[in-house]
Amino acid sequence: MRQRPIGVFDSGLGGLTVLQALTDLLPDEDLLYLGDTARYPYGERSLAELERIAVAVAGHLVERGVKLLVVACNSATAAALPALRAAYHIPVVGVIEPGVRAAASASRTGRAVVIATRATVASGIYEDTAARLEAGVRLRSVACPGFVELVEAGRTSGPAVTAAVRDRLAPLLTARIDTLVLGCTHFPLLARPISEVVGRDVTLVSSADETAFEVRDLLQRVGWLREPGDQPAARRFLTTGDPVTFARLGSRFLGTPLRAVEPVTITELGDEGPAVPELGGAVARGGTRTERAAS
Repeated sequence: MRQRPIGVFDSGLGGLTVLQALTDLLPDEDLLYLGDTARYPYGERSLAELERIAVAVAGHLVERGVKLLVVACNSATAAALPALRAAYHIPVVGVIEPGVRAAASASRTGRAVVIATRATVASGIYEDTAARLEAGVRLRSVACPGFVELVEAGRTSGPAVTAAVRDRLAPLLTARIDTLVLGCTHFPLLARPISEVVGRDVTLVSSADETAFEVRDLLQRVGWLREPGDQPAARRFLTTGDPVTFARLGSRFLGTPLRAVEPVTITELGDEGPAVPELGGAVARGGTRTERAAS
């Protein structure tokens, strides 16, 4: 299992923010990324539909032999995390709990707002998770439709983008918050215009780094962390959309060329995917978060 890749998926390019955090923290791990750009934006779909899609997309990665799944999408995490852990007997890590923990750590007053897709906001997952974890932070979620589309079109800066961001975030400008949670993995790619709008007194929080720590902790606990020097680490990219566009924008967002992006087709959205060997207990279901191991 140790030599197998970590699988990461998102509706498109946003999950690359999580992939980059994994690369930085776990440079010896192989990473297999699937951007389901044929079906983005996930955030405008129903939770039931998202669950079916996520199980099918994850199944494609499981078929390719990944040892762990990272659901690098808030909407898919909100809709499908329990279903994914039931369908596939490998650890599955989402981005909601890491985001809540990051917000609790960053907030000085305990007042924070989550900006997210409509699906994530409708699920109430951030508020429920903060209460369940007793995180000590009061979260309010606000939908920001259109932000994902800006990123997928490669529009992440400039006066027009800042104006669009200001229009969506205007109701927050008078709120007494100190932390803004970027509750969609696409949104860190809009961090500059978002920061310009909300001001320097509001801390922007992304779940990417905290998610990477959770993956590292889990792999250490089960003994699947690759040893340095085992072999050169590889990053491979798949997309259900246009591979040329994905490679162009992905290279820009990651700051390094994507040499090849493989096109894939995932059609059986209602299929629960192939069974994989039982790995046992809490490890198979993703377990509970361990304390961070020393860097």
